[in-house]
Amino acid sequence: MTTPTTRSPAPSATSTPGPYDLPDVSRLVIGVLGGTGPQGRGLAYRLGRAGQQVVIGSRDAERAQATATGLGVPGVRGADNAETARDSDVVIIAVPWEGHGALLQQLRTELAGKIVVDCVNPLGFDEQGAYAFRPDEGSAAQQAALLLPDSRVTAAFHHLSAVLLLDQGIERIDTDVMVLGDDRESTATIQALASRIPGMRGIYAGRLRNAHQVESLVANLISVNRRYKAHAGLRITDI
Repeated sequence: MTTPTTRSPAPSATSTPGPYDLPDVSRLVIGVLGGTGPQGRGLAYRLGRAGQQVVIGSRDAERAQATATGLGVPGVRGADNAETARDSDVVIIAVPWEGHGALLQQLRTELAGKIVVDCVNPLGFDEQGAYAFRPDEGSAAQQAALLLPDSRVTAAFHHLSAVLLLDQGIERIDTDVMVLGDDRESTATIQALASRIPGMRGIYAGRLRNAHQVESLVANLISVNRRYKAHAGLRITDI
């Protein structure tokens, strides 16, 4: 595991990094818990193609390795969830909402000291389509922060289409990734990680207490995509 370094010269005692100054994260190992599902596989594929070392996590290590092999990207391997958490610098949580809390409780020790990126969307579905609901903690990301007090929890990667992520014929995915968190160094790291994927930008979008709005917006995007038969994402203007 490695520590991110800054691309621009180190700030002097009288200067601080600007909003566009992001660290070099190219040497960080990225773990993806829920990496055998569509969103997790898609993120592992894109980050692996961008040159990151990626570990796909699953309850079944053999299934994780088979998934990694199937992606056909150098630098992507599989392991069980605990090994994935231990061996990674940054860990993306991409599991279904129903198993979110139990998994994080189980891996609290292994995730201590890590940057944890929660991209889980608490959604329900009925005859009218997708709808968002608010967990007791406020959001999936806030639940993660409460369950992982020794981790640096951020929220990001909510609005990405798994179909586009996994389409090997697509070189660029032109979308922005909203990144939320209470630790500025951690959010800058995840902004930089998102920006490694061609076409994407990582945009700081506020503190973790605002994660519910970002998570729930996925229900709106699902409605857009169903109506227009698209894979819509988001772009933030004037930045």
